[in-house]
Amino acid sequence: QVQLVESGGGLVQAGGSLRLSCAASGRTFTSYAMGWFRQAPGKEREFVAARSWKSYYSDSVLGRFTISRDNAKNMVYLQMNSLKPEDTAVYYCAADPRSSVSSNDYNYWGQGTQVTVSS
Repeated sequence: QVQLVESGGGLVQAGGSLRLSCAASGRTFTSYAMGWFRQAPGKEREFVAARSWKSYYSDSVLGRFTISRDNAKNMVYLQMNSLKPEDTAVYYCAADPRSSVSSNDYNYWGQGTQVTVSS
């Protein structure tokens, strides 16, 4: 069982930066792939980034966002730079033993944190 708690969301102007954090419980953190997904109003949840032994990114955030993890602290981060209004969404942290870009493959989810980018 893994419990996830996100933090770090907020309101930022276009071009700005935010860093999201996800704290994970459990002693087997290193055996899980960690992912970030987002969901904007009226849209389906979409993949943003994932990290197991390597990192994966959606095309829409590649070069702007960076996923990292600190296994000693059971933390995963999403550094978001050059933010755009279209990045506005609720961002979710997710965990699963399998590394995947599909939200259907993740069994554990945080409650989400709101990111709003103003133009």
